[in-house]
Amino acid sequence: MKAVAVSKVNSAITMLRNGVSIQELAEKLSLGGRPRVLSEADKRYCVRKETKERVSSAVKVTKMLEKNFQMKVYPETVRRALRTAGLGAIEKDKKPLLSDANVKTRLAWCKQHKDWAVDDWKRVIWTDETKINRFNSDGRQWAWIRSGEQLQNHHVKLTIKHGGCSIMLWSAITYAGVGWMCKINGNMDNKALYNEVFQDELEQTIAFSVEKSGFSREQQVIFQQDNDPKHTLNLVKDYLQEQSYQVMEWPPQSPNLNPIENMWALLKRRLNECETATKGMNELYERVTEIWYDQMKPEECQKVIESMPRRIAAVIKAKGKWTKY
Repeated sequence: MKAVAVSKVNSAITMLRNGVSIQELAEKLSLGGRPRVLSEADKRYCVRKETKERVSSAVKVTKMLEKNFQMKVYPETVRRALRTAGLGAIEKDKKPLLSDANVKTRLAWCKQHKDWAVDDWKRVIWTDETKINRFNSDGRQWAWIRSGEQLQNHHVKLTIKHGGCSIMLWSAITYAGVGWMCKINGNMDNKALYNEVFQDELEQTIAFSVEKSGFSREQQVIFQQDNDPKHTLNLVKDYLQEQSYQVMEWPPQSPNLNPIENMWALLKRRLNECETATKGMNELYERVTEIWYDQMKPEECQKVIESMPRRIAAVIKAKGKWTKY
């Protein structure tokens, strides 16, 4: 057996105590074992494919090595080389498609609002719509299972073959808490939508926010909405103008700038935590509204609204493109 220097033994002990794996230890100290499958040049090739050429997976890089260099390697070997180079795999987030015009508009909007303080953002009424599925609302879910255990209901995400088991909702959040909520029926005409959303739920939300915040109505209301065609109807524009509400111009393709998106995600997560499925669409709506009004705390709304300066800074840093939000 080849002798190992005392200095290497001491280094190995220190690394192990610091959490270095046996594999990394062997590579760092060159402690022998089987010859490395990938040379340093091969590793640089793998890194270049992922970072420069945007190859999407270690499996594809493995196939390239086999095709171009007749090398037989496992994807895990490539993954290990990438991790050693400081790369890590992430799940791709869903992000809206951004055109050059979208990027430019987003950046300009953020620069225009970069000096707004949290007190400015407190005045905004944040509105949006979302879809709630009866079976497992949108979002990733995880479950623990023993090796060899048969799949049970709680291990899987239940789906149905045909659509229709979902509801569309409109609501708002303010610094005082969540706003009033209403269900948007698919066959609702524009006038009915206008009457229910703007003359009822929105007005109650604004009254609640003004009462809780201490602002006057004139000081309080900056109305935010996205660029959905329903929101740009003359009927809606005229109503907002009649009420003298300041309407915030909103950049396209920018759900990551709207803090209500975080509250929708929290709502769906809490809905998914319910132990039993709803028996129908009416019960689903009842459960959703119960969670929205009873479990969504004002402090949670305040936290996401207070993140607006950071969201703005992140978009500016990303030059108008996507951020972590």
